[in-house]
Amino acid sequence: MRGIDFSSWQGVLSTLAGLVLITLLGVGIRLLVMQTLQQRRERENRQINERLRTLMAAYKTLGGSFTGDLDVDPTHLRELRQRAHESGSAEPGSERARRIRDAVEAALSDILLLGTDEQVRLAARAATELAQGRPVHTHDLVVSLRDFVRQALDLAPVPADLQIPPQGPTRPASGGGGGNKVRGGEGETKGGRGGGGAGAGMGGLSLGAGAALGAGHASEDDPTAR
Repeated sequence: MRGIDFSSWQGVLSTLAGLVLITLLGVGIRLLVMQTLQQRRERENRQINERLRTLMAAYKTLGGSFTGDLDVDPTHLRELRQRAHESGSAEPGSERARRIRDAVEAALSDILLLGTDEQVRLAARAATELAQGRPVHTHDLVVSLRDFVRQALDLAPVPADLQIPPQGPTRPASGGGGGNKVRGGEGETKGGRGGGGAGAGMGGLSLGAGAALGAGHASEDDPTAR
């Protein structure tokens, strides 16, 4: 209060200048603190989102199948080649099993890095069984991942009376669908060209107006005209 002086214009101006300076300093400090807290919160949110995204991908890899063989074959490629050499023929399904094992190993590595204490223990046990050459079942780890993700997303837990079949690793999709799509696309392209030819024939019969109509049909039916 001693610095406040209203006895003269100079005193009023200096008092107002001091109050403005103090106000600006307070607002600046507050903005700096708020920005620091916001950046920290955004960094934590990014870390949480990345962790959830990684664990959800691991859940899909380890628990994407409900039927068939639900365990992981730990056999390595060198052992498969040795078996094929001894038997004189390629082992059926060896490539598929190897791809499943590689995907499961990558998922287990992510869980060891970002999982909870329980998930890390289950993943370490599964990795140890793989290293020892024993088949691995991932259902317990899948249940732990599912409960954690649902809790992190504020979803209600799975009802206790709901019976969910055991889950196993996702089976890799076969590569035969691409060729069918390509062949289907070629058939559509041929059909579009045929439609264009029909439109051109109508144009020849109807002189100028028919030619314009045929060109319009050709541009609509032919994918290349787009």
